[in-house]
Amino acid sequence: MTRKMFSIVTVICIAFFMVACGEGEKTTELEKKIEQLSAENADLQKKVASAADKVTGAQTYKIGLSLAITGTTSDVGVPYSKAVEDYIRYVNDEKLLGDDKIECFIRDDGYETEKTKRNFEDFLDEGIVLYLNYSTGSSLAMGKDFDEEKIPTITASFHAGNLDVSNYVFLPIVSYSSQAIALAEYLVAHHKGDTPKVAMFIHPSAFGRGPLEDLKKAIEGGLKMELVEVVEHGKDLDNTAMLQRWMEKKVQYVMCQTVQPPVATMLKSAQGLGVAAETYGEEGKLTFLGLHYAGGPDLVALAGSAAEGFFWTTSYKLMTEKGPGTDAQIALAKRYGRDDATASSQNYTNGVQVAQIAVEAILRAKAKGKEINRQSLYEELLAMNGYNAYYPLTTVGPVSYSKTDRQGVDTLQLYQAQNGVFQPVGLPFVFTPGS
Repeated sequence: MTRKMFSIVTVICIAFFMVACGEGEKTTELEKKIEQLSAENADLQKKVASAADKVTGAQTYKIGLSLAITGTTSDVGVPYSKAVEDYIRYVNDEKLLGDDKIECFIRDDGYETEKTKRNFEDFLDEGIVLYLNYSTGSSLAMGKDFDEEKIPTITASFHAGNLDVSNYVFLPIVSYSSQAIALAEYLVAHHKGDTPKVAMFIHPSAFGRGPLEDLKKAIEGGLKMELVEVVEHGKDLDNTAMLQRWMEKKVQYVMCQTVQPPVATMLKSAQGLGVAAETYGEEGKLTFLGLHYAGGPDLVALAGSAAEGFFWTTSYKLMTEKGPGTDAQIALAKRYGRDDATASSQNYTNGVQVAQIAVEAILRAKAKGKEINRQSLYEELLAMNGYNAYYPLTTVGPVSYSKTDRQGVDTLQLYQAQNGVFQPVGLPFVFTPGS
């Protein structure tokens, strides 16, 4: 059985490489093959887990999630928390771990680091073997705690600095810095004329500021764009003065590193003032672009027609791209009574993927006959690479970790809002800073 699992994963890797190089119908066929093989691999792992249960007896593994269900960024936290809850329920209901179960504690922290710390301490008292964190600020503040407890931590924050403060933090997808530089490189490559003038519109937090220094280093290193201004937005609903100032400074592009509501407000203001570009790089107008949490279907729901033309980059598949993976997400949300908006949200997808990674680590440890604890799960996460990379089907590329790389999915997809729907622009690509 183990040999067969290895064989399936090998074929998946080869097929994924071909997808990255292919196009059109061939790409679609190979993607379906990857999804089919991944499903077969999951079935085999389930059989291995069931066999292990007969020897060890049923166990309950505890994990914890602290995040913003209320307050700042709760528009992200609510669907994210529902996704984690739903996927764990699904794993237990479908006995994906055999007779073993997962108990997941989910608590609101209101985006306040002190509350996050208290939640984390309570989770430790419960005996969690893996932790799911949320905000950039709390991840940075608690890095030493993660190291002291030697607990693998998967965070909703994609800030590259998280990896510097702890050896136990894992990012679900490529960092904000890599997203920002990839988006900036696209901006520069498709700009016509002199050096493009760019403004940054960011969240007033460590999350918003996360990629700034790395983007500035890229510019200093030769990326030909001028960063005219960086604005940390407030709670005010009128962006008129800011937009007019940008027009006076001849800004042509606005890159957003925040959540959807303030971006939607800005886009509506730009549309009302008539300064939003209708085509990419339109002279005398503003072209808007954003990193993962700034865009997606949720933005269209909030901004309506003002979101048209918005460029956005992420590693997640959208529900508008039909296939076994996206169909499974819709079915999961429906199964547990979620509405259409939640089912289609990229933040729901994000939460599902994080839960998938946690469950996959447990499955792999069980398949090897290991005791499920912090150390064994940490080892399994670090071993997710090469032929052992994990294909969750919620992302455009595989999850891959190692001792030297704890950013999960290295593959990105550029999307653009067209006729009210975010559509892919080109094929997924692997971004490496400096490439």
